[in-house]
Amino acid sequence: MADQQPSVLLNTGARMPLLGLGTFRLRGAEDTERAVDAALAAGYRSFDTAAVYRNEAELGRALHALLPKHGLTRADVFVTSKLGPRDQGPGAGEGCAQSLERLALGYVDLYLVHWPGTQGLPVGDRLNAGNRAESWAALERFHADGRFRAIGVSNYTPGHLRELLRECRVPPAVLQVEFHPKLAQGELRGLCGETGVCFQAYSSLGAGALLSDPVVRAAAAGCGRTPAQVLLRWAVQQGVPVLPKSSQPERVAENGRVFDFHLSEEDMGRLSALDCGEKYCWDPSAVA
Repeated sequence: MADQQPSVLLNTGARMPLLGLGTFRLRGAEDTERAVDAALAAGYRSFDTAAVYRNEAELGRALHALLPKHGLTRADVFVTSKLGPRDQGPGAGEGCAQSLERLALGYVDLYLVHWPGTQGLPVGDRLNAGNRAESWAALERFHADGRFRAIGVSNYTPGHLRELLRECRVPPAVLQVEFHPKLAQGELRGLCGETGVCFQAYSSLGAGALLSDPVVRAAAAGCGRTPAQVLLRWAVQQGVPVLPKSSQPERVAENGRVFDFHLSEEDMGRLSALDCGEKYCWDPSAVA
């Protein structure tokens, strides 16, 4: 990675930046290019997309256009995408191929199964488990020939992850889930630590709800930072990679300034004490 960005070592031997740009709800060529340009300028070297975000092609084109401007090459950035729930199971191979085609970057650094369920199936249907296994086998094939440099999962519960670890030939490199002070995911983090899976956060701001939390605001006032920076710092100070998202260049840059300060032990403790299991995003716990 260029500029020696703070990173974590994956079980593949590759390094993944601690800070990445999330692109959920980032749509349109102009907005995508503006956000990517701001991110590259601010030092971001990781970009996260998904088939269901419908912006893989825009992200690929933006990187092609902007990497030379910033003196970078494809090898300097880490790109993640994800298999959509509609492609879970029999359609997984085609879904993987379509992501590669839309991104047009030659390879994907990390490709995830986005959701443990299958679009169109009831959450309790046991066919979901068979489809997950079939999807993982497809990801393993793309990993074997280098088109996916690493593979992993998103929104898996401890049960889903244990099931995968029992059956897989290639272990997942990353588990990406909702993570913030009100959802500390202790069991999942412990399981990841025991099995060599990198635990990665999304929705670090609690879908924006935590920006007004009194504990968060007090910590921000105490260290002269924004609530968003405090929430992101709370994660990266624990070694958890984060994926803040914004289409506004100034906010992208602001979110990237999380490596030049530390939260005190007292603030870390007060933030961690907010944990109450509250989810602001999707809940996969009912998926069989």
